[in-house]
Amino acid sequence: MKSSKTKDKNAQNKALRLGLPKGSLEQYTLSLFARSGWRVNIGSRNYFPDIDDPQIECTLSRAQEMSRYVADGVLDCGLSGKDWRLENQSDVAVVADLIYSKATPTCARWVLAVDGKGPYGKPEDLAGKKISTELPGVTRRWFKERGIDVSVEFSWGATEAKVVSGLADAIVEVTETGSTIRAHGLKIIAEIMTTHTELIANKKALKDPFKKAKIDQIALLLKGALDAEGLVGLKMNVREKDVEKIVELLPSLNAPTVAHLYNTNWLSVETVVSSKTVRDLIPVLKANGAEGIIEYPLNKVI
Repeated sequence: MKSSKTKDKNAQNKALRLGLPKGSLEQYTLSLFARSGWRVNIGSRNYFPDIDDPQIECTLSRAQEMSRYVADGVLDCGLSGKDWRLENQSDVAVVADLIYSKATPTCARWVLAVDGKGPYGKPEDLAGKKISTELPGVTRRWFKERGIDVSVEFSWGATEAKVVSGLADAIVEVTETGSTIRAHGLKIIAEIMTTHTELIANKKALKDPFKKAKIDQIALLLKGALDAEGLVGLKMNVREKDVEKIVELLPSLNAPTVAHLYNTNWLSVETVVSSKTVRDLIPVLKANGAEGIIEYPLNKVI
């Protein structure tokens, strides 16, 4: 007969160890998991959140360290940035690319920036100069690939101020719009890389059928929740004589769903549209004969 300790160990082995990013990505990630079907509660156990799935154990970790923990097998999978995976040169599997904000689909960029009034106009001008960045590994490899000899130093933060204060000749910093960099009087002279959130997995964990199935489930539902961002469902009643012109007005992922209402000459029409267009679309649909129009939010599109 198995001891209680053996049973507990076997039960523990059936739990997927999932790393969630702590810091700037934390709140959005928790919201994304909620829309995907998992409720995560950080509560007082700051680094070991509760999740309403007995098959998952959560740990909070800085995105900068996540890929190392996944590669070492401390975690089976986790969410981190492409930039930090490349910085750490971690041997992990990328299961899914997750573009967090469909409202701003351009990924974050790591850029090379210099004094806006200085003498440097291209990367080659920085030969023999000092570069400050929180991404030193990627930066060194980028300059080495181009045959430019520079000194790269790690920055603990406030990187944009390093050029202004004379602590560096240039910086490599992450940006979305470039506004913060310009606000510091800097100009961008090259793009080092683009980055986005990834779901990464330990390669050995993917060989375990239980863990692989669980990781694939997480990837599917997270991507479904992201694909639903900026979309809403529309449902309406339309007379048979008006249905053709209504369908022509409707943008759709595919063809809209059209079904007869029982014992009437009315049809039910349902589709998915962009939330940006729906406020202008509804009055037009109403004017062309649609009635009982219902707009509803979407959690996932799969």
